[in-house]
Amino acid sequence: MVRTACVQPLFDDQADPDVAGARLTIDLGALADNYRLLRGRLSGADCAAVVKADAYGLGAARVAGALWRAGCRQFFVAHLQEGIALRAALPADAEIFILNGLMPGAEAACLDARLTPVLNSLAQVDAWTDLSRRQGRALPAILQIDSGMARLGLAPAEVDQLAGDPARLGGVALRAVMSHLACADEPAHPANQAQLAQFEAQRRRLPPAPASFANSSGIFLGPDYHFDLARPGAALYGVAPVPEAPNPMRAVVRLDARVIQTREIAAGDAVGYGHGFQAPGPARIATLAIGYADGWPRSLGRTGVAYVGDRALPIAGRVSMDSLTLDITTLPADMLKPGDFVELLGPHQSIDDVASAAGTIGYEILTSLGGRYRRRYLDRSPSEC
Repeated sequence: MVRTACVQPLFDDQADPDVAGARLTIDLGALADNYRLLRGRLSGADCAAVVKADAYGLGAARVAGALWRAGCRQFFVAHLQEGIALRAALPADAEIFILNGLMPGAEAACLDARLTPVLNSLAQVDAWTDLSRRQGRALPAILQIDSGMARLGLAPAEVDQLAGDPARLGGVALRAVMSHLACADEPAHPANQAQLAQFEAQRRRLPPAPASFANSSGIFLGPDYHFDLARPGAALYGVAPVPEAPNPMRAVVRLDARVIQTREIAAGDAVGYGHGFQAPGPARIATLAIGYADGWPRSLGRTGVAYVGDRALPIAGRVSMDSLTLDITTLPADMLKPGDFVELLGPHQSIDDVASAAGTIGYEILTSLGGRYRRRYLDRSPSEC
């Protein structure tokens, strides 16, 4: 539990707190606790952190710094430019891996930035080996094999070629062999065991190296999936790793939007684009300064709610680009005024709750959160904690 005296609010410089339409609060202490919980579930494996897509929309530099302080030393991003930006935010001995590998011609830039690629094809292997020859030394890389997802990684036929010509990897200092689970969030899905068997069989045909297989949900599949290095992502940020089970992760994100104005409408009056809401009787409407341009899904116009205290208030009509409207008829007349905050993500409504109402997944809600929010980071003071 974080003691109040240890919480230090740190603001970014994107907007003045007095004028921003919404506030996004990111609890770095909860993030660190989630990392420690996931690491504690591993059976002798190291625990990396996936901070791609700007740490799932929460700010990679701040997030990675907090994870470093929690003991994380290995970080995964998707693209080379993400890795270059992250390198400037972390100590020199942090390892940063590029999950998508490298576009042709980007090998030297990757090496110059002290980043490590995940090689997903024989073409990427050959390009990295060519660079190693020019450098006169083996260069570190992770080799990914496709164990049944058909997205990234060497297909079985490519593994056959490497197994038959091991010198082809002569310029690669293998940091690990990895693969990725397609159905880990469904523990009973037969694909999990099938992928595990395929991963075991294929990696045995390659030079000995540490193995990495488990994502967030994969950690909860048990020790057989842990190997040497796990790569959690969404669970770090509070998304449930096993959707049908109680969520053991702490909430990291809170989102509150401000009221722009309130109004009274008569029975039969319509609200918003397409007149998607018509008042069944006299009603009161509050307009909030948040919309789909801020990552609040348009689909929530039919199913979404916001909270004032413990009261759930339905979205009335369509979510617009820059605003949405709430039916606040059940609130006391003087309870909301312009400038007040209304909870969209927080103790009453989790990321997974919103995702379910929107017909999507928590990953999409997180990574869609926009850049117009006033961001507030909560951290622990080393001198007090």
